[in-house]
Amino acid sequence: MIENAQIQRRLIKRIMLMVLLVLVIVGCRRRDVRLRADAITDRASMAVLEASDVTTIISDSGVVRYRIKAQTWKVFDKADTPHWEFPDGIYLEKFNENLEADASIESDYAFYNEPAQRWMLRGNVHAMNLEGEQFDTPLLFWDQKSESIYSDSSIIITREASIIQGVGFRSNQELTQYTILRPTGVFPIKE
Repeated sequence: MIENAQIQRRLIKRIMLMVLLVLVIVGCRRRDVRLRADAITDRASMAVLEASDVTTIISDSGVVRYRIKAQTWKVFDKADTPHWEFPDGIYLEKFNENLEADASIESDYAFYNEPAQRWMLRGNVHAMNLEGEQFDTPLLFWDQKSESIYSDSSIIITREASIIQGVGFRSNQELTQYTILRPTGVFPIKE
């Protein structure tokens, strides 16, 4: 009789454990399905890649050409417009054949539209061209397809012997051939 009671208790414990296990599994499956469904519906606004403290080198035929530094880099490949975002800013250097930085650009925020191949740099945009001229503007666009840089915002260009100020400019992507749309500053002209 005592032996039967012990067997019954063990059987009841096993049945209760199995029922509990089934409930846990069913509960996990429902929650898991809900989480997966939420992730799928929210995929367009979710970054496929998010990296911190990024430094990357871009080379051409084994020769280092550019270095990009960013505090945060997010890649959104499933968004309506696939893009990269640099919410904490970006710094880009161009190197010459002697691996010396000869041009650079930086900003507080950057956005790259992949299909259009267009960059938007915003907030304290500072660029230095190959000739050592400094460009300062709050907003700058770089269209890689047309190989042009432009802005409709204020611009200050600091050159060796002068400072040019204006609103809006258009330039080649090297920032060596540019036009100020509405000049506002006074600058010396060599005779």
